[in-house]
Amino acid sequence: ALCFLLLVAVLAVFSPRVPLCVHSSYTSTLSYQQNWAAFNGSLFQVSSEKKSWQQSRQDCLQKGADLMIINSRGEQNFVNQLKMCLWIGLTDSETEGTWKWVDGTRMTTSYWNSGEPNGGRNENCGEIKTYDSEKSWNDESCSNEKFWICEKRVSP
Repeated sequence: ALCFLLLVAVLAVFSPRVPLCVHSSYTSTLSYQQNWAAFNGSLFQVSSEKKSWQQSRQDCLQKGADLMIINSRGEQNFVNQLKMCLWIGLTDSETEGTWKWVDGTRMTTSYWNSGEPNGGRNENCGEIKTYDSEKSWNDESCSNEKFWICEKRVSP
């Protein structure tokens, strides 16, 4: 059943013609419109190509969004279901070891993989590596090219 839900989620993200609503134990409603997935008051879009962290962020900004900020277990579970390595909006490029989100707030909730972050000055950008563990964050070189996930906050 989980594989089917993952397949439906991936197809819905990449196919604008598939109108779906999926209900799960940790979400209220997950729906898809124009390649954007709605979850907990935000819209999310996964890229179909790979870029550096900064280029990925620029793409999100051009869409009126930014790289995803993860502040809850629900958001972590939401992105984990994609089973992809994705840039998220987390960086310590301003001050080594002080991880901040793209909106300038400090990271308060974290889901670092075991032994992470470990990259020092060479790995200043956050990615989600969605293996079988909830603890899936990794610090990575910002120049590496990866897929990314944009988040557009919806006004209440």
